[in-house]
Amino acid sequence: MKPSFDLSLYLVLDPGLCAGIGMVETARRAVAGGATMVQLRDKTGGTAAMIETGRALKRALAGSGARLIVNDDVEAAVAIGADGLHIGQGDMPVAEARARIGEAMLLGLSVESPALAAAVDPHLVDYIGAGPVFATPTKQDHKRPVGFDGLAAQVAASPVPAVAIGGLKRQHIAQAFAAGAQGIAVVSAICGQPDPEKAARRLRCATDGARN
Repeated sequence: MKPSFDLSLYLVLDPGLCAGIGMVETARRAVAGGATMVQLRDKTGGTAAMIETGRALKRALAGSGARLIVNDDVEAAVAIGADGLHIGQGDMPVAEARARIGEAMLLGLSVESPALAAAVDPHLVDYIGAGPVFATPTKQDHKRPVGFDGLAAQVAASPVPAVAIGGLKRQHIAQAFAAGAQGIAVVSAICGQPDPEKAARRLRCATDGARN
C-alpha cells in the first residue's frame, strides 16, 4: 500500500548548500520545522553514496511522517527503501520506473508544459513537479521559466496533484497555491540557512495560511 503524502513543504536537498551541517542534519531540522517531504538529490555522488546518505536520512526521519523521495536513481531508491522516486522527462520512461519500484512506492514526475502535464498517467504517477516557475541556480539544466500563469496551466491540465518547483521563496507561496499547487518545492530557502528548522517553520506557516 502506498504511503499517504503531503506536498505542502517539499525540501530538495542540495549537497553543496547543505555542506555546513550535512544533508541528514538539514533534513532532520527542516522536518522538525514542518517540512512534509524530503527529496535526496545528488547528481555527482553516485549510487553507493546516495544509498548511504539515503539510509541515514530514513533513520533520521523515522516516525516523523515526512516522506523520503530519491531523485532519479531508481537503484538507490529501492535499496534505501525510500517512500518514493522522482524522475524528470529525460531520466527513464514512466512505465519502466513504475515497474522497477513496484506499486507500493510513490512516483513523482517533473513536467514543463500543460501538454506534458495532461499526458501524465494517474495509474503510474502520483504527483507532478510543475514549473519551473522561476530560474534557479541550484538546477542548471532547467527549462525556460513559466511564471505563475504557466504553473496554473500545468496544474489545471494535470490529473494528479502538483508541487510547484523552480526558485520559490516564502513570498511566492500565496501565488503558488492560488495557481492550484498543493505545495512548493524549495532548496536554498532551507538548505544552507543558518537555522533550517526556523526557516522551515516560517515556510510551513505560510503554506498553512495559503491553504486555509
